[in-house]
Amino acid sequence: MARTLLMGTQEACTAATGTAKSFTEAAVVRLFNSNSNPQLVTVVETQGGTVVGTFTIPALSVEFLEKKPSHCVFAASTDVLGAKVGFTG
Repeated sequence: MARTLLMGTQEACTAATGTAKSFTEAAVVRLFNSNSNPQLVTVVETQGGTVVGTFTIPALSVEFLEKKPSHCVFAASTDVLGAKVGFTG
């Protein structure tokens, strides 16, 4: 069974590309949508940079996002929380 290795402090995603976060250059980010509605999550190459991709995180759910360490993340709502993680086991 894989376990989550916590590598950073959980913090709210920003809601704009210019302030998108790399989560301390994380390769994996644990995202939690604390909102009762689905929210769009966007990955960009750098803050304010080209969009790599988007996905919708369901309401009240957790997703593990694998990305390049230099890539940054923002969401449609600051109700989406993220933390740098890894996996063990």
